[in-house]
Amino acid sequence: MSSPHTKSASVAAALAALDEGRAPERSVLREAVRALLAVLAERAPGRSVEVRVPPYGAVQCVAGPRHTRGTPPNVVEMDPATWLALAVGRLSWADAVTEGRVRVSGTRADISGHLPL
Repeated sequence: MSSPHTKSASVAAALAALDEGRAPERSVLREAVRALLAVLAERAPGRSVEVRVPPYGAVQCVAGPRHTRGTPPNVVEMDPATWLALAVGRLSWADAVTEGRVRVSGTRADISGHLPL
């Protein structure tokens, strides 16, 4: 099941740049990250986990106890290139965590069941 967002021009352009060893244009990378975060929030609705991809975006997702104030108890944070790779299936959750490319905290922070998008 593929969302039109995961096939967007910004996602394709960002992945192509990364494949070529280039840094994607900032605006393209921002749009790609936000598009894929929106897909995650749509497919895993809820507010128990916050997924952060600084500096471009963050979403709350995954059903469960709702977080309302302060630092969320369940946080997933990674850089934009790691997020793109996870979201499109080029990197497994286990490898990303093992390699230290994803920082997780909280008992509900494993979002591997929602990836790839």
